[in-house]
Amino acid sequence: MTSFRMEQSVFIAFLFLFAGLSALHAEPTSQPPAERIDGHPALARSPRHTTTAQGRQGDAINVAFIGTEEELHRMFAAAGWYAADPITLKTSVRIAADVVLRKPYAHAPVSDLYVWGRKQDAAFEQPAGDSPKQRHHVRFWCSPEVDRSGEPLWLGAATYDERVELSRTTGGITHKISPEIDRERNKLVNDTARAGMLDGYYWVDAFHRDPQGRNGGGDPYFTDRRLAVGVIDVRR
Repeated sequence: MTSFRMEQSVFIAFLFLFAGLSALHAEPTSQPPAERIDGHPALARSPRHTTTAQGRQGDAINVAFIGTEEELHRMFAAAGWYAADPITLKTSVRIAADVVLRKPYAHAPVSDLYVWGRKQDAAFEQPAGDSPKQRHHVRFWCSPEVDRSGEPLWLGAATYDERVELSRTTGGITHKISPEIDRERNKLVNDTARAGMLDGYYWVDAFHRDPQGRNGGGDPYFTDRRLAVGVIDVRR
């Protein structure tokens, strides 16, 4: 690595560390309820997007699962995904160092996004390169409402991180996502189905009003507007 590239990597790492520490103090924002749709009762007031701590529209909601928290974690473990570490000083230092040194970090933390007025309840990822700069990942929020079987809905936003760069909207360091968010949604459903963890899944057509948009970092995305809903079946 040349001197210039090393200096550039160190600069990005410091920005990444600063962004992680700033996230420790972020406050949640709320989002108005969406129109009613059929399915799990929580979908009746389901938002279509996450929001950032500053109130900007974040990643699009594109996947959901029905089941308990234990079932959710067991399903992702069986599918080869890793639970993300929380954002702390230690994990912020580690992810910054691993970006510079190009070392894998399967449990790297993810930044906070908000649904129903609170940050994600769970997050999972799957490494896609030799550092935390590239990864498949998804955040989930557990619905306060349950269905007739007493099962909550886990509303999720799945995206693929392509690289680390400065945000066009905030000026801070952030991951840049791939615009093909449907591909990540489909991968998530396929991975969990192949692992034998789903009783089945269905689609909510026209879940999103617009076929394209931008997330909180200004990254563009496009979608077929559908929400995938999987029903977890973890055999005990």
